[in-house]
Amino acid sequence: MDHTEEAIFTNDAVVFGILVVMLAFIFKTSSSNNPFWRKFYKVIPMLLLCYFLPSLLTTFGLVNPEESQLYFVASRYMLPASLVLLTLSIDLKEVMKLGPKALIMFLTGTFGVVAGGPLAILIASFISPETVGGAGPEAVWKGMTTIAGSWIGGGANQAAMYEIFQPSDKLYSIMITVDVIVAEIWMAFLLIGVGKTKSIDRFFKADASSVINLQEKMHEFSQRIAKIPSLADLMVILGFGLGITGLCHLLADHITPFVLEHAPVLERFSLTNKFFWLIVLATSFGLGLSFTKVRNLEGAGASRVGSVFIYILVATIGMKMNILKIFDNPGLFVVGGIWMLFHVVLLIVMAKIIRSPYFFLAVGSKANIGGAASAPVVAAAFHPSLAPVGVLLAVLGYALGTYGAWLCGILMRIVAP
Repeated sequence: MDHTEEAIFTNDAVVFGILVVMLAFIFKTSSSNNPFWRKFYKVIPMLLLCYFLPSLLTTFGLVNPEESQLYFVASRYMLPASLVLLTLSIDLKEVMKLGPKALIMFLTGTFGVVAGGPLAILIASFISPETVGGAGPEAVWKGMTTIAGSWIGGGANQAAMYEIFQPSDKLYSIMITVDVIVAEIWMAFLLIGVGKTKSIDRFFKADASSVINLQEKMHEFSQRIAKIPSLADLMVILGFGLGITGLCHLLADHITPFVLEHAPVLERFSLTNKFFWLIVLATSFGLGLSFTKVRNLEGAGASRVGSVFIYILVATIGMKMNILKIFDNPGLFVVGGIWMLFHVVLLIVMAKIIRSPYFFLAVGSKANIGGAASAPVVAAAFHPSLAPVGVLLAVLGYALGTYGAWLCGILMRIVAP
């Protein structure tokens, strides 16, 4: 959408209403017994639609995501609250029993992004050097560092790379589109795979018993304490979710300048980024609560309320995507595609070698590529009680993101034509 054109809906309350109605429609039809919808959702995962439908609003110029504050509100208020509510019922001892495979798959994904960037530039420079060339702020590799930041950690790391390597604004906006669209296409494949988990696990000769075990334990716990939530229960759930979010903002407002002043060297690990602290603090408080009686709030639907927040965030992320942008610069999408393909192939090879369950491949990949906003969503697509596993790995991604992306940027600069 051109900036000269005015979007049709400029009032965020109107846009928010449209997004929530879209989500309601998707959830209603996906749980319907109508044969058409059952067939439809067998092919197209529900979660994918939660990203795709809002993107049509931007693609057809109905809204301008750059002028909307909805993503900011969802990522700063709803995401931390949902992380608290999703992690407060986790059984950490059981998660530890998942063993080292989850971590191996996650780190393989990180390596795939770091090595895949320079490799994609190298391959493209033989075929079409002008696609990955450019000098100064227009140098394509500088823009690609922001994708690396996003793909290893998340938005915080992406912003950090933008500050460090300073690509031009025009290049940056193209890269954001490459990042979002290539990542969403991979997300689509991952979600389609969720429905075929058993056959994929057979292909990997994987033993998924640890995942199934955790799933059953968490499910059994939530069934045991399940009750019809009263108004008081729901208020208490919101009190914990949003109250702790407020506390996290308060602490992050103090921690960030403190670290910046006393240990600026930690900037490399995104430890001077307020959003990073929000995510880490919210997850830590949630984990802390999981050792107390507060975890019984799960019975009244704590993780469901958390999931509502997450899906609103998903819709606002979807709204940032304009599908027609692919045609503006198709060469860069090919480069992004090669890069992602390397990440994917590496994960598949590693999963085959260590016989990793598909769950670890999907969540390990999303903890890199999608961060805290989509890793728990993908984990929950396997089973709602597995969402916290995604959260924990995503936090690791934030910690490694700036470092890994910086390394990737240096390597890309070396091979750039």
